[in-house]
Amino acid sequence: MIFNLFRKSPAPDAAYEAYRSIVAQSRRPVFYADWGVPDTVTGRFDMISLHLALLLRRLKGAPEAQAFTQALVDLFFRDMDRSLRELGVTDLGVPRKVKTMGNIFYGLVDVLAEVLDTGDAAAVEAVLVKNVYGGAATAGAAPLAAYLCAEASALAAEPTGTLVAGRRTDAAA
Repeated sequence: MIFNLFRKSPAPDAAYEAYRSIVAQSRRPVFYADWGVPDTVTGRFDMISLHLALLLRRLKGAPEAQAFTQALVDLFFRDMDRSLRELGVTDLGVPRKVKTMGNIFYGLVDVLAEVLDTGDAAAVEAVLVKNVYGGAATAGAAPLAAYLCAEASALAAEPTGTLVAGRRTDAAA
């Protein structure tokens, strides 16, 4: 029983694997080449945020996922901090920019969860037009909305234990 105090939590390792998978999924060329997501720092941040928001929505309220989701969010923000520094943002500017990114991310998490709960693909599309495409209607918003709805359904079918282990049995190709 006392040895449990000294055992390393598997959450950080699983979170790393899940985050690596989220980043890889977010880099799929179809988002940028076919669906018109801007291939910019902001566009890539948006895609990582969307994929992470889907997973956080799925695991919300699962007590066994609490350490995992916290480790995943911590990893996300450490990666954003590192990316900003690589882009040349000064040490004094990084915290302000990370705070702004955090506000954008958590706002997206909330609004995306809300519209996905309705099951209305048009509402998901409207969120994407506003948050990813900068308010400009584009033909890529509809297929991206359909993709996100399908991903949300696929995640809903995944056992929580599998997701908390940093894996998926039905990861999209």
